[in-house]
Amino acid sequence: MAAVGAGGSTAAAGPGVVSAGVLEPGTASAGNVKHLILFLHEAVLVQYVDTLKLAVPSLIYTLQNNLQYVAISNLPAATFQVTYQLKILTTALFSVLMLNRSLSRLQWASLLLLFTGVAIVQAQQAGGGGPRPLDQNPGAGLAAVVASCLSSGFAGVYFEKILKGSSGSVWLRNLQLGLFGTALGLVGLWWAEGTAVASRGFFFGYTPAVWGVVLNQAFGGLLVAVVVKYADNILKGFATSLSIVLSTVASIRLFGFHVDPLFALGAGLVIGAVYLYSLPRGAAKAIAAASASASASGPCVHQQPPGQPPPPQLSSHRGDLITEPFLPKSVLVK
Repeated sequence: MAAVGAGGSTAAAGPGVVSAGVLEPGTASAGNVKHLILFLHEAVLVQYVDTLKLAVPSLIYTLQNNLQYVAISNLPAATFQVTYQLKILTTALFSVLMLNRSLSRLQWASLLLLFTGVAIVQAQQAGGGGPRPLDQNPGAGLAAVVASCLSSGFAGVYFEKILKGSSGSVWLRNLQLGLFGTALGLVGLWWAEGTAVASRGFFFGYTPAVWGVVLNQAFGGLLVAVVVKYADNILKGFATSLSIVLSTVASIRLFGFHVDPLFALGAGLVIGAVYLYSLPRGAAKAIAAASASASASGPCVHQQPPGQPPPPQLSSHRGDLITEPFLPKSVLVK
């Protein structure tokens, strides 16, 4: 019951917590509770058609959270962390199909590199990959990860499409997601563990570890909002790479996970792909142009004609480059 309950809780907390990071001044800070209630009644109940549109991504987010528990129960933490980066690939594909978004050649190459790295890690896992608990089923874990990545990509892009096609603010849409997520999580909990909940109570099985997972999911959403607001895409890429490394180290110390050259190669390819995908498009074009110019002209020094102004210098500051989001904004919503 704890796993399903935690899944329902995180499904409710995940989409809603980002709203705290993007809540615009003047919406609730004035302290006019009555005005806020009337506004929510109008936006959620009166305009129920817009609210019902959020039922689809909310259902998928709830399913995704529960699939993650199935996956992590059947895969080593390091393997799960590496494989779960496939959500970048699925999100990119759904963005191209549903939003007509274009990707650079470097991004397509990084997606191919990402898929190759994940395939190598899964081949290592299928080949043995060291000792593992008898109750783990790697096949079921892989299927759960793939389904979770597909649902994450589709729900994220669908949510972004709703945001761009309506006048509702991000925090209102997150509130609507949270309402549906809470309701769907409670229905799933009652369907799976209704008898146990009725006899033992709703919070039975909520050990400190379960509470830690719930709080980690909730504060994780707040941290994502902070990263989106104050950091850049390259820093988020480094954070993702660091999470893979930390998961691997923790798996070694806590569960006796064995890192062989095949896993190291696959994880390295995934980390490199995440970094390349997160590069600003302007920086990627500058690097490609510089490489092409160097290979074509060789090591030569450009002579400036007399009387001509010097050519503009490319600034090293990232703000002078045209950036493109590392992932659609909606994917950052858990």
